[in-house]
Amino acid sequence: MSIRGVRLLVAAQFVSGLADNALLVVAIACLMQRGEAAWLAPLLKLVFTVAYVVLAPCVGVVADRWPKERVMLAANLLKACAALAMLLGLHPLAAFCLAGPSAACYSPAKYGLVTERVPPAALVRANGWLEVSTVGAIILGTALGGWLVSDGFAALWGEGEGGGLQVALLAVMAVYLAAGVLNGFIPRRPAAGASSAWRLPTLLSRFGLAQGVLWRDRAGGLSLGVTTLFWGAGATLQFVVLAWAQQSLALGLDQAAYLQAVVAVGIAAGAALAGRWVSLAQAPRVLPLGVLIGLAVPLMLLVESVAWAIPLLAAVGFASGAFVVPMNALLQHRGHVLLSPGESIAVQNFNENLSVLLMLGAYTLLLALGGTTGGLIAALGLLVAGCTALAGWRWHVSHRALQQADSEAPLQAAQATSPHHP
Repeated sequence: MSIRGVRLLVAAQFVSGLADNALLVVAIACLMQRGEAAWLAPLLKLVFTVAYVVLAPCVGVVADRWPKERVMLAANLLKACAALAMLLGLHPLAAFCLAGPSAACYSPAKYGLVTERVPPAALVRANGWLEVSTVGAIILGTALGGWLVSDGFAALWGEGEGGGLQVALLAVMAVYLAAGVLNGFIPRRPAAGASSAWRLPTLLSRFGLAQGVLWRDRAGGLSLGVTTLFWGAGATLQFVVLAWAQQSLALGLDQAAYLQAVVAVGIAAGAALAGRWVSLAQAPRVLPLGVLIGLAVPLMLLVESVAWAIPLLAAVGFASGAFVVPMNALLQHRGHVLLSPGESIAVQNFNENLSVLLMLGAYTLLLALGGTTGGLIAALGLLVAGCTALAGWRWHVSHRALQQADSEAPLQAAQATSPHHP
């Protein structure tokens, strides 16, 4: 892919992510306007996550069967239709049942496009740009959503109570359409993947085989394991930071949310640095960062002021960005080599989002059983550090075994060809 094509992809990802995060905030406001129960709001996010897991066997085939830039365009148009459905009165949760599957199709098309058209030497850098755009979209999209549901925005249009939400949904639709326009300008190429049968048993069997191929691969299994762990731990850490900031730092929920933004900025900085300085071949060398992240998380228990919390969380975010981007690039490269691009990203999305569901479920259960925030923070940090250290140790052992086998191969060949060899 040309530099122009990569820039268009990153721009389209940023604008689409901007709309996704703004739509979530507007949908929550719509629920509040309807007088719905507060517990319905987290279900909006849950619908997205479940869609990534349940539809994983199908969406990879979709991304490979048709040109990926067109799949991204269709996904953005469907998400715009979800916003339109809410505008016409459909329940936000029902509308997200359309937006969730659209997002599940968008992801393997987006990352598959990168692995298809970006050479391996530039894959870490391309992933760094995508990660920066994603984090930026989360921060600015949430802020955009907050502005769209504010009284100030409604006053700009002379709308009464609730009327501003209709204009807000129109604005979100416009952002999705802008993302679709950018998708349309990405240079088009024929679909690279072979067609696959659409019967469910065939899809499930093929997806199960793809799981096994990627997990059994030495580099693929390493990167898939650690990225799966970090997705689940990162999603749980979002809730843990909110609870810890309110309990230990006596912050309000709005102020605690700013600390999440500090982590996000750190991630963006770390991702940008990794994209510039870490090559694909060097990706396993960032494994010690995962151990350091896990050991740094329990240090939150020693912090009693915002002045110390900000640099600590920024450092955790920075290390996370520098760690995940090379690992993600390595996983995409191995997936592209072993499987089709869309299929490999679907496998990755399945495992990472399943990890999110399981770890958030475990977090909720532990809270219900009376677990303390401090104990959960310590357990989460030690889990990350321990699992990453184990992955690093296994990689080191297998790497030494390969080096030894390579060094012994010439000697064995010489002995085999020697006339004095029995």
